[in-house]
Amino acid sequence: MANKAKKTVSSMSYSMRRLQRRISTIKPSNFVLAGIAIAFAVFLFGGGLYSIIVKPYPAVYYGGRFLFVYPQLIEQFISDSLIAMILYTMGIVGLATMYQSTKYAYKPRQAYLMFLVGVALLIIAYVSVEAIMHYWKGI
Repeated sequence: MANKAKKTVSSMSYSMRRLQRRISTIKPSNFVLAGIAIAFAVFLFGGGLYSIIVKPYPAVYYGGRFLFVYPQLIEQFISDSLIAMILYTMGIVGLATMYQSTKYAYKPRQAYLMFLVGVALLIIAYVSVEAIMHYWKGI
């Protein structure tokens, strides 16, 4: 099997072999890999897989108004997923901002402001998720 793969690779033109070599030896940075892992986790936690498989409605016009958040926990709209993903991303950005603020020890004012922005984003995301679960979903 390996010889067959080597034979097909060696029979390619020079530019194709160079492209294949460049693709096979690529090594993304740790920052990119962490970003991809976080994006994948936010997608899963936000209900993206459910939205792909079940294909729910984006929103519903009911009782003279649009419902963007399904009123019960058993189902969800696409906008439910998007809202959840946005709020989770906001919380993660808040955590990352808080972490980045520790790198500015020699500039205490900038570190303090970054820390406050991170805490504010994290609190807004948490309170929003809890409010949606408590008031709109009835949990």
